[in-house]
Amino acid sequence: MPSFNDRLKQLLLIGIIGALVIMLFISMKAFIPGILGAITLYILSREKYFQLTFYRKWRKGWTAGLFILFYLVILGVPVYLIILLLSPRIDAYLSAPDKYIDLVRKILTNIQSETGIDILSTAHINTFFDKISAFLPGLVNSTTNLLFNLALVLFLLYYLLINGKSIEQYLNSITPLKEKNLHTLVYETKKNIKANALGIPMISIIQGFIATIGYYIFHVPEFLIWGVLTGLFAFFPIVGTMIIWVPIDIYLYATGNNWQATGLLLYSLLVTGNADTLARMTLLKKIGNVHPVITIIGVISGLSLFGFIGLIFGPLLVSYIGVLFSIYLNEYITDETMVNTDKH
Repeated sequence: MPSFNDRLKQLLLIGIIGALVIMLFISMKAFIPGILGAITLYILSREKYFQLTFYRKWRKGWTAGLFILFYLVILGVPVYLIILLLSPRIDAYLSAPDKYIDLVRKILTNIQSETGIDILSTAHINTFFDKISAFLPGLVNSTTNLLFNLALVLFLLYYLLINGKSIEQYLNSITPLKEKNLHTLVYETKKNIKANALGIPMISIIQGFIATIGYYIFHVPEFLIWGVLTGLFAFFPIVGTMIIWVPIDIYLYATGNNWQATGLLLYSLLVTGNADTLARMTLLKKIGNVHPVITIIGVISGLSLFGFIGLIFGPLLVSYIGVLFSIYLNEYITDETMVNTDKH
């Protein structure tokens, strides 16, 4: 049995390791999204990569390089197009914000004259646009950080793929869980990451595409930009797309485009809105179903913790609460119950 000094040395060593890990985490906080992104892509790629290298005997380095090239196209091209599409509009707003403030005031005045409802005062409008003006420069500056994290994702993914088998064996050896519970943890991790990294982006792309068609049909100005923003906000289940199309619909009504506004309202409710429900009932159930409540809570918490990659890892963290609680019951409570039963 270990002595008190041995226990003390053990706790001291664990404390030093913990302190170093915390220091490393704090110093690399800006790069956490890149690290988590690499882990995500590794989990999505490992099965196919192992199949090619272990069974078909492809060379590890060349195969990993092909995966890197594939993800460079899949991730890099959309990011580049979104930056290319949104940057000129952000610059236009920052160069002349008063033009947009006057437009919003005019729309609100029209609404007030038609309905008699005073939605926002001048002070509230100014405060709202001041916050946007303070937020947008940071968003533009974060483009460099986004590109660096993307490069970090691909760099780390290469080495994770090449050394993945040995890393997994080491993690299995140091994980203090029963084999059954370890398999449960691995299964839930794979399921949630696949559901969030594949299913939710696919649903967002579908909703963004469908919304773009509606914006084009009903002559919404800058319909392509609004379609992209609708797809991005579709990461938030149920209410996400409404953040975009409801203000657009109000704008159309306020500017006298009543038939376009009515058409877009019906289209958004019946087509764009139901696309989310239909996709979750079909697509997500095949990939790995995640409850919308878990997704909403996870996305909100994940964005504040990890940035954009929190859209994937936020719901995973929320799911882990239930999974780890079940594992705790299986590891300890069940065993203690069995022991007490045997005593009686």
